[in-house]
Amino acid sequence: MAQVNDLSRSLTAFDPISTLVVVVEMSKASWLVSGAVPGVERQPLKKLEPDATVLLRLIERWRNEAVRAGRPISRIALAYEAGRDGFWLARWLIARGIEAHVIHSASVAVSRERKRVKTDRLDAAMLMRVFLGWLRGERGHCGMVTIPTMEEEDARRPSRERESLVNERSRITNRMKSALARLGVRGFKPHLRKAPERLAGLRTAEGTGLPANIIEEFRRDMARLALVREQISSIEKTRAERLDQAPDTGPHAMVRLLARVIGIGIETADMLVREILSRKLRDRRAVARYAGLTGSPDESGSKRREKGLAKAGNARVRRGVIQLAWRFLMFQKNSALARWYRTRTEGPSGARKTTMIVALARKLLIALWRLVTTGEVPDGVELRPAA
Repeated sequence: MAQVNDLSRSLTAFDPISTLVVVVEMSKASWLVSGAVPGVERQPLKKLEPDATVLLRLIERWRNEAVRAGRPISRIALAYEAGRDGFWLARWLIARGIEAHVIHSASVAVSRERKRVKTDRLDAAMLMRVFLGWLRGERGHCGMVTIPTMEEEDARRPSRERESLVNERSRITNRMKSALARLGVRGFKPHLRKAPERLAGLRTAEGTGLPANIIEEFRRDMARLALVREQISSIEKTRAERLDQAPDTGPHAMVRLLARVIGIGIETADMLVREILSRKLRDRRAVARYAGLTGSPDESGSKRREKGLAKAGNARVRRGVIQLAWRFLMFQKNSALARWYRTRTEGPSGARKTTMIVALARKLLIALWRLVTTGEVPDGVELRPAA
């Protein structure tokens, strides 16, 4: 497998004499732009309105200043911190010939003082410092985020929207059950389609019907539940249609391959492919690290302890894989991974199951990554027949 650039340093030779370096400290109200202009001793700093066109004009002005100082510019490198504005600006600048990068916010080391001074001006200076170190090819200054295309970002929306709708369905259902429990009513399932018809027949523990305001509230909640169910069904139907229209193209082929593993459905397969498995990750360590399934050791002198999961990666992937690991033990009992888990948790001296399930989730994620990238089927894993 070809070595993948992990974006921890620049692989392009950096020439400070012909490179215009720009960093943008972005906020909702304004952008603070700092530059390192060849041939200009001062380091210009300019506050702008959040407007990409104005930013482009400023960059062009700084380029002209460098040319007038006898430093023709052959490369413009710009960086900003990942945040609420996403990746649209980077794509917009790249389309206009500017080398744009997005800095991973958690990769920038900051002062550990209890009350450190923080201003946009200081943040811009810090971004400039770490970006210059990254451009020089030095590790440890900062890491960059892979800039997705508009299509890649859009492909993640259905799975994320469905997850949000499922959470909304659970929230409404749990609130209704809690209200009924306060009246001594148990066993009623408000998520069923016929629940509105049975609402009038409910009786409290005191033998009376439900209060009028409770009934009206429940009818509104059930109407919301019906709408949520309809939207979830629409998302699932649209996704199935797209898979049928182009079953063997790009991520769709990965989704269909994963869905052949007994115990993995289309929803889980689609989430894993869109969120992590379709990314160009360097190796198995990068896969586990992106999901936040690696440890966080604390070592100092003779002290050695483990602080648990780093939880620094994609929380959606981490939750999904840990849930999948429990399901994997049910549907793939004869696989090598399931046997490995049982060997370490059975008996009086076995490890805690909740601890080892995380280790199983990490191994399972790496095995699925190898399945979709190299076609290597995990040992003992049963597959459904190809459609």
